[in-house]
Amino acid sequence: MWHDKDEQGNEMGAGSNPMWHAKNLENGIYGTYASAYNLDPANNPAHELKGTYERNYDSVAIAPWLWNAEKSVFISTEDKASINVKSDYVVDQGIGGIMFWELAGDYNCYLFDSNGVRTNEIDDSEAACKSGNGEYHMGNTMTKAMYDKFKSAAPYGSKLAEIPMPDTALDISVDLDGFKVGDNNYPLNPKVTFTNNTGVAIPGGTEFQFDMPTSAPDNANDQSGSGLKVIASAHTAPDNIGGLQGNLHRLAFSLPTWKSLAAGESYVLDMVYYLPISGPANYTVTVNGQDYAFASEYPELPIGDITDGGNGGGDNGGGDNGDCDTTGINVYPNWPQTDWEGNPSHAATGDKMVHEGKIYQANWWTSSVPGSDGSWSKTCG
Repeated sequence: MWHDKDEQGNEMGAGSNPMWHAKNLENGIYGTYASAYNLDPANNPAHELKGTYERNYDSVAIAPWLWNAEKSVFISTEDKASINVKSDYVVDQGIGGIMFWELAGDYNCYLFDSNGVRTNEIDDSEAACKSGNGEYHMGNTMTKAMYDKFKSAAPYGSKLAEIPMPDTALDISVDLDGFKVGDNNYPLNPKVTFTNNTGVAIPGGTEFQFDMPTSAPDNANDQSGSGLKVIASAHTAPDNIGGLQGNLHRLAFSLPTWKSLAAGESYVLDMVYYLPISGPANYTVTVNGQDYAFASEYPELPIGDITDGGNGGGDNGGGDNGDCDTTGINVYPNWPQTDWEGNPSHAATGDKMVHEGKIYQANWWTSSVPGSDGSWSKTCG
């Protein structure tokens, strides 16, 4: 019933039917609305209603469907019976509601008058449509079924997170964009931009975490070299039989160890996942061993202070202010790397050196004095 046409005006299979039409097929009813869709069974055999559309139902998937063996036609459907089961699940699990597409596809059973014309009188029992005294058309049977279930349900106790969240927050904003369209839209590959609004640099190597709904599998990753991975999967049942056993995966990634995230700067995570989600959510960041929420999600929390040791760039902070364990670390100017002649000459990315009692880590190849420029990050002292 609902389809597009090609450039020649021919019907293109859309795989979509309003449920009122599917209910008529299920009950062998040739809808009186057929002429509005240019169907003419008297003159076009292709428009005839042939075969029987038998309703089937899978109690695991909670999914009804119609099968016409004569035409080898399969139609996926939804009806009041399946909606009631799904609505009960929503209530029992404390979920906030149901999204469906689309409202004009919902159905009611309408009575015929004595001339076989559809009236506005609704038969809630649907008996008229099963006996030939009515037909299905646009209505609200399934929408009302959801409403009747939800109106008597206990408050669903909405909460942002299922894990304990930190009691302080940092001003770090998050933006998602860059979703690809057309043939390039799979896998899903948005850019997640983290902007440091704390006023203080966040040290290199800092770990960020967030939740992702289990509507997507637990194989999310990234293309930005951040090591994004699922650290706690909520898929616990083999093949998800019986439905998803958990609600949220937990993911983590880290900033590059060689580069702090300066105040006002952004880090772009090139994320990859494989089914649509709502989210991510419940972001946390661990700075100097303490976890913080994001103020954008939890504005009621007090703002944390990472000024001490939170800088992580050059010689303007970062690391601990206490005693540093310098065991096994070269002391400047005893470089850990040598030149082609074998003479100590430089530090490579990740190398540590001690200078004036402080420990510095090289952000990239460098031969400058530790702590004297941006090629170094202080890790202790």
